[in-house]
Amino acid sequence: MTAAAGRIDVHQHIVPSFYRDRLVGSGIAEAGGRALPDWSPEAALEVMDLLGTDTAIVSVSTPGTAFLTDPQEAADLARRLNDFSASLAAEHPSRFGHFATLPMPDTAASATEARRALDDLGADGVTLLANNQGVYLGADGQDALWQTLNDRGAVVFVHPADLPAPAVDGIPPFAADFLLDTTRAAYLLVRNGVVRRHPRIRFVLSHAGGFVPYASHRMATAIAADTGRSPLDVLDDFRGFYYDTALSSSPAALPTLLAFARPGHVLFGSDWPFAPAIAGQYFANGLDSGVDPAVLRAVNRTNAEALFPRLAGIAAAPIAARPAPTRLRQSAQRAVARLLFKLVQPGTG
Repeated sequence: MTAAAGRIDVHQHIVPSFYRDRLVGSGIAEAGGRALPDWSPEAALEVMDLLGTDTAIVSVSTPGTAFLTDPQEAADLARRLNDFSASLAAEHPSRFGHFATLPMPDTAASATEARRALDDLGADGVTLLANNQGVYLGADGQDALWQTLNDRGAVVFVHPADLPAPAVDGIPPFAADFLLDTTRAAYLLVRNGVVRRHPRIRFVLSHAGGFVPYASHRMATAIAADTGRSPLDVLDDFRGFYYDTALSSSPAALPTLLAFARPGHVLFGSDWPFAPAIAGQYFANGLDSGVDPAVLRAVNRTNAEALFPRLAGIAAAPIAARPAPTRLRQSAQRAVARLLFKLVQPGTG
């Protein structure tokens, strides 16, 4: 992995201080079983330089605004988060874009905020949690939101949340439940015809789609039996999702993802800061050492440029020279990450 990989990261999060304070004030000190991480624009840029990322499209992770039971409070917080994200992108136009936060499960308020964020704030798309207070994407009653997004040809970044059930002792939600949560949403979006009725929406599934590529044929036969549709049509809908590589570009998962997704539908993701920099490096090494250069270039950048055309026209700003100690530390971090990746592969011990 080099510092000049030119990546576009579609799965990077922000945790503004006012949002952290709101979560902590509501008794929320973690997300998905991980402690709320520290975040700042400066730290984000340093990690981006470490991973070879030119531009990150940032989003708010779970719980978004769904921890608030008052719909107006949720809508107000979504507006504040989106104003903050737009300001961050305006201050660093070549380094950051943003997905807007929507106050789900209130679909009317979410449609209103989506129009504001996409039309007025210049958001690159919207973030939707796979489930909000137990209501999954693809459930009944969401058509007004889908129509708003379809009218704009919006990109929808689907991020997992805690399952609407107690976590199992010893299994942190981010390790397994998150994958099921994304898979459930994808299943319902296909099964209930959302992707067919709203073909201009481009859905990006986090973490390589959870279990979708691996279980796609099994799910397709179930949906076909349930709805009378052709299994091939159902599989085509699943293949039509976009998928990011966050925590998923391992030698076990990456070949399945690349074999299943449509060409051009795999995008680079890091999941920083909820995934620490060493995890981002580990899975970036899976890309750098596991695919041929043309595929690597596509996943790193050109697939995202096709999905977000504005990024193809933005020249990367020169990366500010880091102090010598920082450069040495980053060089050592890259070397350690490459060694760690090699050491933990099956059959290499």
